[in-house]
Amino acid sequence: MSDSATAARRRHWLRLAAVTVAMFGFGFALIPLYGFVCDLTGYSGSTSMLVSPADVREQPDPSRLVTVEFTTTVNGSAPWTFAAETSRLQVHPGKLYTVNFTARNGKDQPVVAQATPNVLPRAATKYLRKTECFCFRQQPFAAGEEKHMPVVFMLDPELPAEVETVTLSYTFFDATEFAQR
Repeated sequence: MSDSATAARRRHWLRLAAVTVAMFGFGFALIPLYGFVCDLTGYSGSTSMLVSPADVREQPDPSRLVTVEFTTTVNGSAPWTFAAETSRLQVHPGKLYTVNFTARNGKDQPVVAQATPNVLPRAATKYLRKTECFCFRQQPFAAGEEKHMPVVFMLDPELPAEVETVTLSYTFFDATEFAQR
């Protein structure tokens, strides 16, 4: 084999190795990048708007009920449990509600978890007011620890009438590596 063919083959393998390393790096950084882009653009129904309890004025609309569904997932194969105390709740827009979530670290070592929120339909995002949510900060867990975490929320009475169901979805992921930075 000629020297030019050997050099070409070597360049080819170096390019493949560089692409593989770049793909791995991108995959590793995808979760925090996704959260950053969602916070920046509001895309995908994510919401990070925390409202001060003092700024919330309850004015329930007793003539209207909206179904709020709660879904939870754990990203990856982490041995955690994560669930809402109820999967569905009928709410009157303009009234504050509290739903508790339970998460348990099934690992034999401490971890830091972070939840990413999502709201569907996306149009409902701007009508959701949260005064407390575990999703706004990282959650440290001791080995085997279980936590009960509340979400206090209200749907604004201005929520469009055609929205009859709102889904609040939370995905838990291991943020231990990012918390140590």
